[in-house]
Amino acid sequence: MIRKLKSGSYRLYSRKKNPKTGKRRNLGTFKTRAAAKKHEKAVQFFKRN
Repeated sequence: MIRKLKSGSYRLYSRKKNPKTGKRRNLGTFKTRAAAKKHEKAVQFFKRN
């Protein structure tokens, strides 16, 4: 899940909420949405291996 921050950058969050905190895990902050999307694809790839 990618969200735009007030600063104008984009942050990648996990899809599921962390049961301990009730919030989504931060998986990185990126300057562009394309960079965030690229990293999200990489994360999904490694989840399957």
